[in-house]
Amino acid sequence: MRESCRRPFLLAIVLFCCAVGGAGSLAAGGKVGIYGIRMVPYGIDAKEYSRAGWGGGIHVIVPAPTLANIVAGVAGIEFVNLLSGTTYYQDRVTLLRVEQQTSQDYGRLYLGGQLGGHGNGFLRPHAGVNIALVWYAFTIDVVVPNDYNRENEIRQKLRDESKLAFGYDFTLGLDLNFNNAIALDGGVKYVKSFSVPQQLGEGSVTIHPQYFQIYLGIGMSFDMLSNY
Repeated sequence: MRESCRRPFLLAIVLFCCAVGGAGSLAAGGKVGIYGIRMVPYGIDAKEYSRAGWGGGIHVIVPAPTLANIVAGVAGIEFVNLLSGTTYYQDRVTLLRVEQQTSQDYGRLYLGGQLGGHGNGFLRPHAGVNIALVWYAFTIDVVVPNDYNRENEIRQKLRDESKLAFGYDFTLGLDLNFNNAIALDGGVKYVKSFSVPQQLGEGSVTIHPQYFQIYLGIGMSFDMLSNY
């Protein structure tokens, strides 16, 4: 792995180990949260094969009390439907227009760390980095459209499979803490994946898609959950 790719992985692992290693108590600012996601492709690799989509996720945040509640470990899972994208080609022999229609679902299992206030304050800004195992489910059809009658188009399924890849994200967010029980959490993530196989015309290439996520969710503290 190149040095520029290795740094986020090492930083996420260090932050997570610091938080978990120092977490003598789970009650100090720790929470379980659910959130909604708006994910937008960024860069040619992502925009060529996907569009903006909606999804959701759940995460667990475990602060380290011995580190003044500034460092926290983070683990979570999320799923997003990236809708569809269409790439157009022209057959060299028949000169017919050919469409490659791609639909995909996207999921991440991530682990990392967070820097920011996790104490009793109302405004708790934070920044973090996570490493992730990324899951893509591809459905790719090759279509020769009929401009006069769409029902008479010629369609062939090219691929219908799922792939795993590694990735990472950088996060900036703000937590609004209500009575140390309920928190409203929102922010933005820069998300990147590595070595995702993708069909491109007659050949096959490997892409490294990037996305921006805007998320908004609600969290419940460990103290509140323990009372149920």
